[in-house]
Amino acid sequence: MPPDYFAHETAVIDAPCRIGAGTKIWHFSHVMRDSVLGERCNLGQNVVVSPGCTIGNGVKIQNNVSVYTGVTIEDDVFCGPSMVFTNVINPRAFIERKHEYRPTLVRRGASIGANATIVCGVTLGEYCFVGAGAVVTRDVPPYALITGNPARQRGWVCTCGVRLSLPVAADDGAQAECTACGHRFVRRGAGLSRQD
Repeated sequence: MPPDYFAHETAVIDAPCRIGAGTKIWHFSHVMRDSVLGERCNLGQNVVVSPGCTIGNGVKIQNNVSVYTGVTIEDDVFCGPSMVFTNVINPRAFIERKHEYRPTLVRRGASIGANATIVCGVTLGEYCFVGAGAVVTRDVPPYALITGNPARQRGWVCTCGVRLSLPVAADDGAQAECTACGHRFVRRGAGLSRQD
């Protein structure tokens, strides 16, 4: 039986791994052993998925991204071109620290802009938006918009990615409605919660 996913002839796929139906793996990409890729994913040119990584359904990983061991990506995440994940906080070429990998979790629907760096050990909340070139060193709340080096929160975004008119420091219970799609949100704890 032919696979129900597409892999370009230059792609390398190590066994064993699991790749979902409708996934596309493009030029010079490498999916390493014990990795799981969901359905309908798109891995651009020169993408590396290291051993043991889990990638959800509908994930788009643009060119030149390496998903290192310890990274988990949930459904519908966007990883922009040349963004960077790490998995060791204090790497040295002459000291092996594989036992010190810090897990990184990218929650459903998050977007990571081109050339952003995600320092290991953080969680990116649901539908957050990491701006291009940002350096993320701590957890990101759900629906937060963050930019800069080090990354700081600049606002909030809707599920559709449009910026919401809600101050970063809005009180618990404050509400906002997206001007583009009409989704409604309420401030809960560190992040937002969608109300519809």
